[in-house]
Amino acid sequence: MTLEILTCETLLPIRHGFFTRRGGASSGVFAGLNCGQGSSDQREVVAINRARVAQAMEVAPKDLLGVHQVHSAKAITVTQSFEDKPKADALVTNTPGLALSVLTADCQPVLFVDPANHVIGAAHAGWRGALDGVLEATVDAMCALGATREMLNVAIGPTISQRAYEVGPEFFDMFVGQDAQYARFFVQGDGDRMHFDLPGFGLHRLREAGIGSAEWTRHCTYADPERFYSYRRATHEREADYGRLIAAITL
Repeated sequence: MTLEILTCETLLPIRHGFFTRRGGASSGVFAGLNCGQGSSDQREVVAINRARVAQAMEVAPKDLLGVHQVHSAKAITVTQSFEDKPKADALVTNTPGLALSVLTADCQPVLFVDPANHVIGAAHAGWRGALDGVLEATVDAMCALGATREMLNVAIGPTISQRAYEVGPEFFDMFVGQDAQYARFFVQGDGDRMHFDLPGFGLHRLREAGIGSAEWTRHCTYADPERFYSYRRATHEREADYGRLIAAITL
């Protein structure tokens, strides 16, 4: 099956893609393009999937770079390929030939580009990373390489939508405890439950950071099992593990 790659017009002509699960070699609960080396999928099959992504991005497999994601606010600057993944949740570069990638399964995959100054970035932004500032850290790291905030175009790929993201009162209290204005990203659910708008919160933080443009592709990972992996859906369905989607960008 052919790979399905979602793109955003605002990031063009920079080569990029939010890859769905279609077109991969994995089977079972991982069926499709599982690119998660930390999953319990067969390592050789994940390597095949990642090689297909690298080919689509027109880079060598060793130049499809990612980090050991830990839900942090840390962004690293990349100038060459590496084997040992540093603990971080975002990468930036101005070096051609390197593809920056992040893995997600409900969290936000966020791709950044300053086309005028030839700087790109990729961030993994779950609720913790977004609240702690990983998006702003990515912008700051890009600016250190010569990007300007006003020229930055940013796209959030497939992520869990507000309808599917039920949280408890302690989660709500944590957000409004940091800023009372954050209450607007929640709507009432059943009983004491609420629903959190993760992509809406991500867009807010990006716009507050002063970037040129930001958009969400409006794809919900939870609601579309044929196209997307979802940690929360896998948990609800009592599956043993779940696949990871990949998003990538290269100069």
